[in-house]
Amino acid sequence: MIDKTATRQEERPTRTGRSISTPQPTSAAAAIARINPFVFGLLGALGVLVALTLGDIVTQLATVLVYIGFAIFLALGLDPIISFIEGRFSIPRPGAVAIVVAGVLLLFTGIVLAIVPILVTQITNLIDNGPQMVEDIQNSDWYQNLIAQFGTNFEDAAASALEFVKDPSNLLDIGGGVLAIGTGIAGGFTGVTIVLILTLYFMASLSSMKKVAARFVPAYQRDTFSILVEDVSGAVGRYVIGQVSLALVNGVLSLIVLLIIGAPVPALLALIAFIGSMIPLVGTLSASIVNSLLCLFVSPITALIAICYYLVYMQVEAYVLSPRIMSKAVAVPGSLVVIAAVAGGALGGIPGALVAIPVAASIIIIVQKVLFPAQDRKTAPPAVIAQ
Repeated sequence: MIDKTATRQEERPTRTGRSISTPQPTSAAAAIARINPFVFGLLGALGVLVALTLGDIVTQLATVLVYIGFAIFLALGLDPIISFIEGRFSIPRPGAVAIVVAGVLLLFTGIVLAIVPILVTQITNLIDNGPQMVEDIQNSDWYQNLIAQFGTNFEDAAASALEFVKDPSNLLDIGGGVLAIGTGIAGGFTGVTIVLILTLYFMASLSSMKKVAARFVPAYQRDTFSILVEDVSGAVGRYVIGQVSLALVNGVLSLIVLLIIGAPVPALLALIAFIGSMIPLVGTLSASIVNSLLCLFVSPITALIAICYYLVYMQVEAYVLSPRIMSKAVAVPGSLVVIAAVAGGALGGIPGALVAIPVAASIIIIVQKVLFPAQDRKTAPPAVIAQ
């Protein structure tokens, strides 16, 4: 079989009057052959310049893209609740969205009103009582035993560290001063506000967004694509709800235990435990270590009790709470959970670790419902093309 795209035959007369056929390049090949090398290089350089410009634009818009990603993540997380209210009470979607937003705002306001005054009081007491706590540590028996074992070098280093802690202004110097801290708080508040506004818009228009996305797919594949999108968004939503539930359990239990053992600023430590539990794998462990170390300001016994509690809690979370809460959220093998979380943290830090597991679940769903069926339909080798 002749390949008509490779060459074409052109007849031209000869001196003898006979015509001979000579192969000529196709129009595309001829166009490329006629391009001046300078023009070819210029076009290549322009392509590289456009790519670099687009990369620079994406880099500058990184913060905005993170806001959009978090907003979509939260919208997908709240979408199962909205869908449940729609189906259970036959309420239109705008009304269901309004109910969910009102509930989230009430919950957030209640947490702020319950925690912020306690945090302010406890942090103020910690600053006021900081010098006395440092002196109590220096006069404690365990501190004197450490000095006796490790000598004057440990004594000098510990004394310098404790003297540094006595002055609250040193903590401000670490953070870059009052101006830098104020700027960071203002920036964080602005970011949270933008994410909340985007989340509200995404929740209200999530169904229409899915329909618009389906329009980019050929009509004969739209039904499959829509089912796939629903499965992926459902997996992400269930994961967000499950992770928040685990974090809430850790935060409440931490607050109760830390209040019982007399830990410093228990409300702040419970908030650290809640935020840490939102980070897969290493979040709970990191928050537990931080809280246990802060309990040393009271006494080693308090810190030891905190360590023992968190060791027990992490076992209960790993073998009881997490399987029960997350069993219907995302069906991701344990090895892939570890790989996804580590890879997400390496690529995107904490935000990357947060979204790594639902992204892995989404990829698994796509593989199971698109790639595997496509391969199963191939029951015979492809026919050999006649030459």
